[in-house]
Amino acid sequence: MGELDRKWLLLLVLHTLTLAADAKKERKNVLFILADDLRTSLGCYGDTLVKSPNIDQLASKSQVFLNAYVQQAVCAPSRTSMLTSRRPDTTRLYDFNSYWRVHSGNFTTLPQYFKSNGYFTMSVGKVFHPGIASNHSDDYPYSWTIPAYHPASFRFEKQKMCKGADGKLHANLLCAVNVTEQPGGTLPDLESTDEAIRLLKGRADNGAPFFLAVGFHKPHIPFRIPQEYLSLYPLDEMSLAPDPDVPRLLPPVAYNPWTDVRKRDDVQRLNISFPYGPIPKDFQLRIRQHYYAAVSYMDAQVGRLLSTLDDLGLADSTLIVFASDHGWSLGEHGEWAKYSNFDVTTRVPLIMFVPGVTADLKWPGESNFPFIDVFRWRNHSFMNAKVSRNMVELLDIFPTVSYMAGLKAPERCPDVSFQMELCTEGRNLARRFHHKEKGKNAEMLAFSQYPRPADTPQENSDLPDLRDITVMGYSLRCWDYRYTLWLGFDPSSFQVNVSDIHAGELYMLADDPGQDVNIYNETEHSVVMRKMASLPHTLSLQTRMMFQFHYLTAGMKTSKAGLW
Repeated sequence: MGELDRKWLLLLVLHTLTLAADAKKERKNVLFILADDLRTSLGCYGDTLVKSPNIDQLASKSQVFLNAYVQQAVCAPSRTSMLTSRRPDTTRLYDFNSYWRVHSGNFTTLPQYFKSNGYFTMSVGKVFHPGIASNHSDDYPYSWTIPAYHPASFRFEKQKMCKGADGKLHANLLCAVNVTEQPGGTLPDLESTDEAIRLLKGRADNGAPFFLAVGFHKPHIPFRIPQEYLSLYPLDEMSLAPDPDVPRLLPPVAYNPWTDVRKRDDVQRLNISFPYGPIPKDFQLRIRQHYYAAVSYMDAQVGRLLSTLDDLGLADSTLIVFASDHGWSLGEHGEWAKYSNFDVTTRVPLIMFVPGVTADLKWPGESNFPFIDVFRWRNHSFMNAKVSRNMVELLDIFPTVSYMAGLKAPERCPDVSFQMELCTEGRNLARRFHHKEKGKNAEMLAFSQYPRPADTPQENSDLPDLRDITVMGYSLRCWDYRYTLWLGFDPSSFQVNVSDIHAGELYMLADDPGQDVNIYNETEHSVVMRKMASLPHTLSLQTRMMFQFHYLTAGMKTSKAGLW
């Protein structure tokens, strides 16, 4: 090596070390990307059919949490829970009809916390659930420096925009369109990406750190997407769900009758019996085709956003979060949509890119996230940079992002925290970024819940109003099991009766990864309840369920290796 080469190498090392030191010292910008109804149907989560190259590229430079779970599998409760880092029993939001600051407590949100620490905070698209759930303002001015942006074309989303075989327009579930024929020649996620790019360009030369949240509407129904994305998924390459039948011994209260899907014009024409009637197989394949096409369409918008971040020289100073508000059933268990406690609806992608931590800082001019055109490069594949397999919850985003961006993580909440504006019911996952997991951690559990109006499927079972809720299903997910209890619930006092057990579910995942055989035994559980009767009444429901679960499963055989 010549003298000039040695000097160049030394300069390169010094430059990289300086950038790394600066990145650790300075507060990072935050780009928070949120998909709607996206399950773990991504290449970086092991799905071999989907084409999601831009998100996969992000994952190749990020910490990927393979087992991240939402707290309630429906939009408004999940988003409010995630952004406040409080469980639905704390926000007291189980439907779409109340604003937590008035209804429960004046809880600080993730963007509000960043705003209070000098960040310029911006919202584009669907971040908070719009309407009364966010005070008809997306929680502005508490959470955002400027009013939230919503794409103008979204007002057409539920209208008759889908051309049918008869040549007329319908309000269909399946709605692949020619974008040039849509109002304004655009679609909501295209508009949101354009606006997010405009905002990024406006912050590029501004010294103040920013927090930009971008909420994409897809793959939420209806599948109103550019028709060319269907070509990525020929129908003859699509397959049905591997477990299309209702799980054996599933209590009726647990079933999701997918009412919103039934309301679409094209589904109504199928004349499917309520609540268990199956969708014809040819139509099931088309639903799955459109869902996957919607994922690829959304992935392209993520790619546009990330490549702009790169082009503006912001990637090495910006922490990126990619997540979803909940999953979506694609025929598993005879269900469609969300509204349940199964993994397909509660397990979601959670990906965090931290420059200088999950990936090395780039030399000036090098690209972190070049845009990948899925139509030109269909077979891109990437390896995840860092992987965490233990259970985490969306509650963990608030403390983790705060800490990794350079702020102090909020303190843990006490069991009752309605009077505390700033605290977290989640965990700071910062250790995962610096230390490799040693194996299964039995203490890392995830809890979800879902309300029902009755013990049997009703027209409003998927989304009951608060006043109609009589049963709450609480679900514990660990490495080897999913354990769920359906308990009596009083909506006037928000109280659950831990002794009023309507039904139970227990799935042993080593033998039954699809959660298709319920092995819950009422007699055994009655014995457990008697043994647990002496537990203090002040014990949190999550702790109580954990004790019950350990008693119930003691002695059961589980896989020692699991997914490791």
